[in-house]
Order: sequence, then C-alpha cells, then structure tokens
Amino acid sequence: MKIKRVATGKLGLGEGAVWDVREGALYFLDIFGKKVFRHDPLAGTTRSWDTDGHVGAMALRETGGALLAMKDSFYALSFASGTTEKVAGPAFDNPRVTINDGATDRKGRFVFGGCSAGMDDPQPIGGLFSLGTDHRIAQLDSGIYQSNGHCFSPDGKTLYCSDSYTFTTYAYDYDPETGQIAGKRVFANTENLGGRPDGSTVDADGLVWISIFEGAKVAAFRPDGGLERAVDLPVRLISSVAFGGPKLDQLYVTTIDPTQFGWPAEEGSGYLYVIEDLGAQGVSETRYKG
Repeated sequence: MKIKRVATGKLGLGEGAVWDVREGALYFLDIFGKKVFRHDPLAGTTRSWDTDGHVGAMALRETGGALLAMKDSFYALSFASGTTEKVAGPAFDNPRVTINDGATDRKGRFVFGGCSAGMDDPQPIGGLFSLGTDHRIAQLDSGIYQSNGHCFSPDGKTLYCSDSYTFTTYAYDYDPETGQIAGKRVFANTENLGGRPDGSTVDADGLVWISIFEGAKVAAFRPDGGLERAVDLPVRLISSVAFGGPKLDQLYVTTIDPTQFGWPAEEGSGYLYVIEDLGAQGVSETRYKG
C-alpha cells in the first residue's frame, strides 16, 4: 500500500471528492476557497472554477456540469462558461440550517444533509433530505446535528449517513424506486477511532469507507457494522474519500488545513492524497439526473 500526496496545491477546506468515470478525472472542493477543482491524473493537470459562495455539497450532472449546494439552495455550474444558475431552494425554513454533503442515489436523485450552522453550539435542527430529478425537495429525517458522509450500498438499497456531532453513522433501508427510507439503525460509532465520521463511500464488496475527521485515518466497515480495517494517514483532518483511477482501485482523500479553524498548523494538511494498492475497488457514482 502506498500513500501519495497529489500535486494539486494546498487547500483550505478540501471536501466533496467525486470521481468521473466518463472523463477519468477527480472533482473536489475547497469550501473556504470558494472553488471547484478538476484533476486529470493521466494528463497531470488541474483546473478550477470560482463559486459565489461556500459549496457544501456537489454532484456531477447527467446533462453536463455540476450540481452545487450553497447555503440552503442548489445551483447548476456550467464547466464551459463557469456560470451558475439556481435550480432549487431554499431547502429549509430555518436560517440556522445549511446544506452539508450529499450523494446521488442509483436512480439519479441527490440525497443531502441539513446541518446546524452553529459549529460552536450545534443543535439537532438538521435532517436528511432529497432533491428529486424534478428539482423538488423532500425531507426524509430530522433531529440531526451535523448530517454528513452520505453514500449508498452497491445495490442502492441501503443508505449510509452520519451525524458527525454524535460520532455516529446510521444505516437506512432505502427504496431506489420511490426514494423513501425506513428501518433507521446505528451502523457504527467512530469515537474510539479518535475522531468524527466525515465523508464516505462504498466499495464493490459493500464495505463503507469513512473519513475520520481529527482521527488521521480512513476506516472501512463491513455491511454488518464491524470494523474491517483502518488506514492511517499523515494528517488529522480527513474530510472526504472517493475511489478513482481506471480500475476504481485508488482511494482519493481530501484533507483540511487546521489553521482555517484557528487551530495549530500541521505539516501536510490541506492537500489531496491518493492511496494505491489498497486491495479494494469502488463503484461508479451515478450522476444527478435533474
């Protein structure tokens, strides 16, 4: 196994990694830097687009470009022109809730989190929501502090998502045809791993790979919630993960510069990393079909 720093430059708050199998490229965010990045590993090139606000979640669109969540609304980003156009929102009635993270289900809906914006004193005012292909927003769950790390099992019938504030990842039964959830249950708790669950993804065997924020590692959990393995990384603030590469067998990892939060600096933080020879293979992510 090899862990390498990718030469894409230092980020403030790296997040939102998603691999595009069509182009063989990785898209990711610098939330505080207000930028969307595209890295082509084969060409060794990286380009970026500026955004008007802090992007809390992103998905690639079936029709081209990207779906971006800023504050409480959704926007379509054109990669050709760099312009954005509002497509849905606001998603919440409460101004203290902001969109945080999300994932596209196997039918092309975008399932996303509502997060308490008060990071110093978070409240359980967030939830779980869905943006349909018709741009309509539906609420799926409530009572969540910091909804995060959304991903789907390979068959699309289990939704995983975390409440970072409580160190807890949940699993739901998910109906891909209707987009409805049932059977919420505790899937894993990451407190004994030294940090909070952040961005996540699944592999072809159904393992759930969770970035452990403040824990300097990525943890892989079996579908029954048991810990399969943990991979240590050189920095503490791990934020998102995505399988990429021609065979989807490389795990890309975004990280955060702790000085963005007023914390002490850490060597190597804020960079994009890739883990090779991991012995796991991801699944292709569905594009948003709205």
